[in-house]
Amino acid sequence: MIARIVTTVPPLEQRAIPDGKPRRVSDDVLAATLPGPGRDRLAAGAVLAVTTGQQPGLFTGPLYTIHKAISAIVVARRLEAARGVPVVPVFWVAGDDHDFAEGNHAWVLGKEGDPVRIVLRERAHEAPQLPLFREPCGPDAAAALSALAAALPDSEFKADVAGWLEQAYRPDANLADAAAQALNAVLAQQGLAVFRAHDRAAKRAAAPLLLRGLDEVLEDGLSPVLLEGRLGRDRLKKEGTEYVTRRSGERFTTVQLEQVARDTPERLSPNVLLRPVVEAALFPTVAYLGGPGEMEYLPESGPLFSRLGVTPQKPVRRWSGILIETRVEKVLKKHGLKPEDFSEPPGALEARLARADMPAELAEALEQLRDDVASRFQRVSGEVQQIDPTLERTVESARNAALASANEIEKKLVASLKRSQGTVASQLARARSALAPNGKPQERVLTLASFLARYGNSLLTEIETEVSRWAGEAPRA
Repeated sequence: MIARIVTTVPPLEQRAIPDGKPRRVSDDVLAATLPGPGRDRLAAGAVLAVTTGQQPGLFTGPLYTIHKAISAIVVARRLEAARGVPVVPVFWVAGDDHDFAEGNHAWVLGKEGDPVRIVLRERAHEAPQLPLFREPCGPDAAAALSALAAALPDSEFKADVAGWLEQAYRPDANLADAAAQALNAVLAQQGLAVFRAHDRAAKRAAAPLLLRGLDEVLEDGLSPVLLEGRLGRDRLKKEGTEYVTRRSGERFTTVQLEQVARDTPERLSPNVLLRPVVEAALFPTVAYLGGPGEMEYLPESGPLFSRLGVTPQKPVRRWSGILIETRVEKVLKKHGLKPEDFSEPPGALEARLARADMPAELAEALEQLRDDVASRFQRVSGEVQQIDPTLERTVESARNAALASANEIEKKLVASLKRSQGTVASQLARARSALAPNGKPQERVLTLASFLARYGNSLLTEIETEVSRWAGEAPRA
């Protein structure tokens, strides 16, 4: 079971979120939103929105996708209670993204507690950079699901997790729609509106703003608008009266791009700075909940908001946290550790614990040896300077060699202690795999399926409870 969930970011500052002006969303926006209570509320009349989003990934991608979604649910609920107006949490599924190498895999904790990478398939380096909504799950989906089943431990929840993902990651679905369906299946009943930004209706709604953005020039000299061309998704650059794709060199007139917007609007998309502008135009957004990277670049969208006449939403740091399983909690308590201790370089924590197990008399003797070496060589150096200052460097080298010998003794003693602590080393390795897999934060690597298969859907309620505490929301009855 999950022993506890640890929040790793400061509490939410609700007062920083503007009041906003409720309004209706368009029929095209509704058409691109998956069915559920959240969509129903969007369709009911004037509302506000709290948004978040992420590119789609295999089996919903890393945990932070879920953390973002639950953050939006909780913050929207709290704002609605405080302000007395409908506030809908919206998840923007960025199916336009073309980074297949990021979305084509998922990491889970295997049966032995080690990270296992499940891959849908690879994309050839020279292949067109297609948006993820153009990437079918295909027959590779069945192989990925089988690999997931083989990696996960048997439990009473494993079959439910398999069924959930099989319904979404079907051979006839594309990767973006599959991720949207999977997210909708687990969080729609909590009020989340899952918006498929790659849907044709969504593109139709965004097209007028994208056309206006064509003439904007960013610091790199390119437009914030991308067009799907011969080499896939490609930035546009204005040259004279034409627009040229950066990589493929295809040329388009304004009239031709307007026709694209009418006939095949799914070929147009915003870059990372224009996307929040489009989002704020389509939704009455008062806050966007993002991670640390997003908090850095979102302010750079300010000039685009101003020039395109769109009221910006407030960037708000989302909730982040660590799921600590009971087996890991036991290791932490046994050795007096904290989750952040596992962010140290591999081997450093093990060495620290081994050093702590060294007999006190021996550790004290080694420390005294180093102090004696430093003190006596300092006296020698002072005398040498009186006789022949040119020998000072020779004395310094000898001192360093003596200290290095003392350190080498300690190093070998620690290594010997580490070898004798095989059980401790294996416990620490499994804890590290759960808390900092591949040397990265848990939420940036492991997928939700890894935990739902072990602990069931009640885990989502536990996460929501902790996010609610972070947001300062009163406990729900």
